[in-house]
Amino acid sequence: MPRVAVQYACRAAGVPGASSLRVYARAAGAKVAQITLRIVGASEGRRLNRTYRGADHATNVLAFDGGDIVLCHPVVVREARRQGKTLRAHYAHLVVHAMLHLRGYRHDRLRDAKRMEKREIAILSRLGYADPYATPIRA
Repeated sequence: MPRVAVQYACRAAGVPGASSLRVYARAAGAKVAQITLRIVGASEGRRLNRTYRGADHATNVLAFDGGDIVLCHPVVVREARRQGKTLRAHYAHLVVHAMLHLRGYRHDRLRDAKRMEKREIAILSRLGYADPYATPIRA
């Protein structure tokens, strides 16, 4: 089981606590012994995405092969609202998603994406969360 360190590099109202984030990460397993989850603000998220992915905007999550996962809190909040999900459920999904990337899962091709989504859904279900790809019913 990987050791999971959690870093809060911004004010992150509503973010799950470190113990919950560790549970999400461990539920997906890992190939590395040490994982670092870092919660960042928009400026750090944008800088990291620009530096390592060549995209000049903050993104929801970045996963690095060495075991580092960066979650951009403002983006996660915005997406959760837009998707009609709780912030906690969206964090769980993104942590599991990133952990699966560290395990070698990809979603570049449809077949690979379906395989990864199926795994995410199963892990999140065990954690008590609904299918993150289901379309929410809006009133």
